[in-house]
Amino acid sequence: MDIKLEKKKGIRRKHIPYIAGGAFFFLLLGWIVFGDHSSTLRIDVRGVSIGTAKQDLFHDFARFDGQVQPITVVQLSSLEGGIVEEKVVEEGAQVKRGDAIIRLSNPQLDLSILTSEAHLTEQTNILRQTQIQLQQQKLSNENEKLQLELDITQTRRAFDQNKKLYDERLIAKEEFLKAQESYDLAMKKFNLISERIRQDSIYRSVQVDQMEDGLSSMMENLRLVRQRKENLTVRSQIDGELGLLDVVLGQNISAGQKIGQVNDLSDYKIESLIDEHYIDRVRPGLSAAFERQGTSFGLTVRKVFPEVREGKFRTEFVFTGERPGNIRSGQTYYINLELGQPAEAILIPKGTFFQSTGGSWIFVLDASGKRAYRRSVRIGRQNPQYYEVLEGLEAGEKVIVSSYESYKDNQVLILE
Repeated sequence: MDIKLEKKKGIRRKHIPYIAGGAFFFLLLGWIVFGDHSSTLRIDVRGVSIGTAKQDLFHDFARFDGQVQPITVVQLSSLEGGIVEEKVVEEGAQVKRGDAIIRLSNPQLDLSILTSEAHLTEQTNILRQTQIQLQQQKLSNENEKLQLELDITQTRRAFDQNKKLYDERLIAKEEFLKAQESYDLAMKKFNLISERIRQDSIYRSVQVDQMEDGLSSMMENLRLVRQRKENLTVRSQIDGELGLLDVVLGQNISAGQKIGQVNDLSDYKIESLIDEHYIDRVRPGLSAAFERQGTSFGLTVRKVFPEVREGKFRTEFVFTGERPGNIRSGQTYYINLELGQPAEAILIPKGTFFQSTGGSWIFVLDASGKRAYRRSVRIGRQNPQYYEVLEGLEAGEKVIVSSYESYKDNQVLILE
């Protein structure tokens, strides 16, 4: 008799491949729907710097180094060229205004003085001779005028007498006419000499004035030439310290050549080269300060030079209060320059990440501190300690602030 066999219940061997395939499908589907597809990089937590975002006052300042300089530096240069004959003082000496620094010699200038003096003497003699001649001519004209006045008097008297005699018919008409003509001629001669004297007076005055003007010009020229000789001595223009004297005995100095400088040590200024990034924000009147031996010293921006060289522009600071007791030219101070008023903001510590991101994104740690995710942010101002975060972060969040050079385009960092 045949026995009916019952089918075995449960999972058989032949079902295992189907079950495994279905499980893999659902796992793949779940990873697609719910998984994190960001590129991930594992890094050593010991090699990163982590900072915490905080809500605090942002102090808008920048820090630069600056060198102490005398408040005024006056350049030394010779108005005349010549050979250095004597160095009256040496570098570092204290000088007063008008003190001689060096003395030069110039034989050509000496010859010019002698030539000018000779011309002046010659012109002076010519002027004197001309004045004598004009005076003699004036005297001669005056003498001739006196003689003509006498002739007028005599011919007038003769004319009056002959007129009476002619009226009484005691003389001939011819004699009367001769007396009248002699009188008229004398009057004409007198008028001519009077006009000549007047014209000579005008000409003589103009000629003498011209010669005297020429003589005055020559005397002024001689004075200037002699002053040029005085310029062979180079003198200090201010009270101060001779900071530089770049000459040696026997050296030929050209007119206008810089040979040294005098430093005014009555006060000091600080010069700083500032990155051109700040050129639109640095302006005269801004406050600054620096620390020296535990004391803060106040400064203010006096001048901002517009020229940019090698990515930096020059700025001058002056003191607003006390000066350090041991201040010296050439010392370096680290200056904090106030660029704006303090304001509440989200702050993160400064770090090298900024060089890679430009402040447009940053890695933010999750709550566990084991993963960091890339996030877009907007960074505003910065000072030597902090960045001001305008968007993208909240107070208390932790961020990676060290270099991102090795992270490339990864979206997620796993800290191990």
